[in-house]
Amino acid sequence: MEKLFNNIKYLFQEFGFIDVLDILLVSVIIFYIVKFIRERRASKLAIGVVIVIGVLIVSEILEMRAMSFLLSNVVQVGLIALVILFQPELRAALEKVGSSSFKTFKNTISKDKEHAKGDNIANICQAVSELAREYTGALIIIERNTPLGDIIKTGTVINADICVEMLKNIFFNKAPMHDGAVVIHNNRIYAAGCFLPMSKNDDIIKDLGTRHRSAIGMSEESDAVVIVVSEETGTISIALNGELRRNYDYNSLKHELTSLLGAADSEDN
Repeated sequence: MEKLFNNIKYLFQEFGFIDVLDILLVSVIIFYIVKFIRERRASKLAIGVVIVIGVLIVSEILEMRAMSFLLSNVVQVGLIALVILFQPELRAALEKVGSSSFKTFKNTISKDKEHAKGDNIANICQAVSELAREYTGALIIIERNTPLGDIIKTGTVINADICVEMLKNIFFNKAPMHDGAVVIHNNRIYAAGCFLPMSKNDDIIKDLGTRHRSAIGMSEESDAVVIVVSEETGTISIALNGELRRNYDYNSLKHELTSLLGAADSEDN
């Protein structure tokens, strides 16, 4: 017992600032790994991976050479397979980490730009509300920190001011680009008719159509705010971080976008 206490005492004596920093960094990394797994379909594989690793440890302790050899090779190959399988999710997670690292440097927006953004939000909300009343489907992506160049390439560049009439004309059911998505970039309608990645999440409600699944898929791979209008029910929804929030009206949508986009709220005329 005395030897045990001496060993513990020795460890505490050798424990320094670098050790504390090391533990904190590892804790942060583990936290984000767990968060990443919980928020995506990787959670369904996490239990299986833990079981395989547990069996591998037991086989090593019991010196079960055949089982240990088999599982160690499975783990090595499996890690590579997981990286390939979840490449889109890993890419999205790294993009979000990279963009959030510089977020504080990008928050030096002038009051004029904030009010201009508020006016644009008001125009988007008015257009979306009118489209919902007319049961016209719509899909609008508002870019934030994650660049959407790959998505913009799939559509037609417009680079126009944000106005109610423009958005309604794009989503008019006989317009050539009404089935695609509109990308809002730098406070402008930058592209229309864009194609989005479809969510592969098996937990999504089966009643949701292609438009809503595409919105969720886009929000899984970026930090964009995605607005969806259902042409069947006229329901207004927002997809964010892989989740769908539903049943917005003009006022609640405006409040939500103002909060998410950090704009100065504008008064309605």
